Amino acid sequence: MGKKAKGNRVQVILECTEHKESGMPGTSRYITMKNRKNTTQRLELKKYNSVLKKMTVHKEIK
Repeated sequence: MGKKAKGNRVQVILECTEHKESGMPGTSRYITMKNRKNTTQRLELKKYNSVLKKMTVHKEIK
């Protein structure tokens, strides 16, 4: 099970946007933490996608 949210730090899941559109099987996801008080919008980070073998934009889901 995951940890309980303690204060403003929460655990978020980042999912690749290009991988969904490519139609290839599988997903590229990363788990990270963010400060809910400082970052109110959804995160968008460039991360490495091992299936596509390149850096892609990953957006926060849920």
